[in-house]
Amino acid sequence: MWSRLYLDMTNSTLEKKPIEEDYLVLGGHSLVAHFLSKEVPSACDPLGAENSMVFCLGFFAGTPLTTAHRVSVGCKSPLTGGVKESSVGGTLGQYMANHGYKMISIHGLPKGALKYLHIAKDGTAELLDAAEFKECGTYDFVDAMHKKYGEKISVAVIGPDGERKYKASSIQVSTLDGGHPCRAAGRGGTGAVMGSKGLKAIVIEQAAAKFKPPFADEAKYMEIVKALNAYVTAAMQTSPAHLYGTVCYVEGMGPAGIMPVQNFSGKMTKDWKKVGVEPFVTNIQKNGGKMQRPCQAGCVCQCSNVYNGPDGKYLTGGFEYETIALFGPNCMIFDLDKIALMDRICDDIGVDTMDVADAMAVAMDCGKMPWGDADAVIAYLEEIRKGTEFGAVLGNGCEATGLKLGSKHIPVVKHQSLSGYEPRGCLGVGVTYATSTQGADHTMGPTMGSIWDDLSRGGSTSVSKLYQVLAGIFDSMTCLMIAGPLLPKLPEIAAMYAALYGGEADVNRLYGVSAQYLVEERTFNAMAGFTLADDDLPEFFKTERSEATGATWSIPRFEIEEMWK
Repeated sequence: MWSRLYLDMTNSTLEKKPIEEDYLVLGGHSLVAHFLSKEVPSACDPLGAENSMVFCLGFFAGTPLTTAHRVSVGCKSPLTGGVKESSVGGTLGQYMANHGYKMISIHGLPKGALKYLHIAKDGTAELLDAAEFKECGTYDFVDAMHKKYGEKISVAVIGPDGERKYKASSIQVSTLDGGHPCRAAGRGGTGAVMGSKGLKAIVIEQAAAKFKPPFADEAKYMEIVKALNAYVTAAMQTSPAHLYGTVCYVEGMGPAGIMPVQNFSGKMTKDWKKVGVEPFVTNIQKNGGKMQRPCQAGCVCQCSNVYNGPDGKYLTGGFEYETIALFGPNCMIFDLDKIALMDRICDDIGVDTMDVADAMAVAMDCGKMPWGDADAVIAYLEEIRKGTEFGAVLGNGCEATGLKLGSKHIPVVKHQSLSGYEPRGCLGVGVTYATSTQGADHTMGPTMGSIWDDLSRGGSTSVSKLYQVLAGIFDSMTCLMIAGPLLPKLPEIAAMYAALYGGEADVNRLYGVSAQYLVEERTFNAMAGFTLADDDLPEFFKTERSEATGATWSIPRFEIEEMWK
């Protein structure tokens, strides 16, 4: 039977118990939504005692399905004030599953010193003193854990910014390549909530005896999963994401005017090629890095990478499109090595690269530093590390920075900054930004590249709604990077779900899980004070025409307000 590890940080106690039945059949995003709906008061202080957070696994964790071991981190967000689910790859999910933990939930506020959770090979769990690691960077912490427990560990850790409860702080998870903490549960201030609990890290040793999930029909399950894995493996061989990593999106978004430029100004730049696939691959090969790397065991997408600096030494890993786009053209910086250094610093201090990169672009827009000044950005990232007055502003994200500097162009929805897609060039993703329960989050319904997107204003709301429902299914079980190949296989996935949990092999069960979590999240946000008026984009996207596409974001209010009815 799957277990839940319950941490009471007020009393520094742990309890391992069988997972509740209603949690057992959920996973990932849907499990986060149900946990928050059931156990967290919607009106609570996100950094207070009533807010609880959870690390949880997907539907098919503990089984051979490719990318089944992502982890969803959930809490009430100190950044948005609403629900937050942040999904992360790396090794944590596999290590949790091998110990039989589908959930690790964290409750209360600490009375004593900073702690870290240690789960030993035999499954023994304990809270240990982490006072010596106060405000330690994530890389140094992981190095210390490797020296103490060996290489076969997985770590989820906050940096100094999480301890300071900065609203853009992240949780960093170790990856397969060297155990570096370069995979981020980045959005919404999850690191601040973990910091408020007085928990520096979760450190899990490889299980001595591997947990085996109970199956309703194991033979049937294994038959389906073998076929699906083979199908996805074949489909991914020609995928640009597999061949090059997510930097491939630069090639599509740059010339289309969808990649943001100069703080979402709507301008176009021909220099996008300088941060595209060709220089990326050249730098990887020249400096001894690696491409086509899995971030978790058994991943056939392999869109991750190891990016070395000009000196040939490891600089960062999991170097992604969002970080490249937002620290790159959105700040008018076109030096991949400098952007990779920014990524490394953000991971080390534990902040969301998206919200902080957008904050830097706003600061440039307000004249705080020149456009394209990479060294100034790096210096300000070090101010975030040190906790200076303006460093704290930046560490609290894009909106805090824009308000401090008096900006009239703050690209946020529900207080969270936009990711690397300009909504005037992609109306559907603008609808997703506006209506997402999570703040501006394209992963809630990624319409980019959809054959339906932007055919009409009505088409954009329809496709966003459809993709939000579909994303809810895949975000509950696997990585969104393989959602495309798996989409035609929903009947087989429904049969696999039934073979694992029992019941009917009905696709409507999957849609039902997604519908339930969308309702639970919107209800949670409504009780937290959000209204339909919050389902909107900043005014400048609607009034200022994009030079790149000639468009404004022109979705009528009534379509947004009717969308979920």
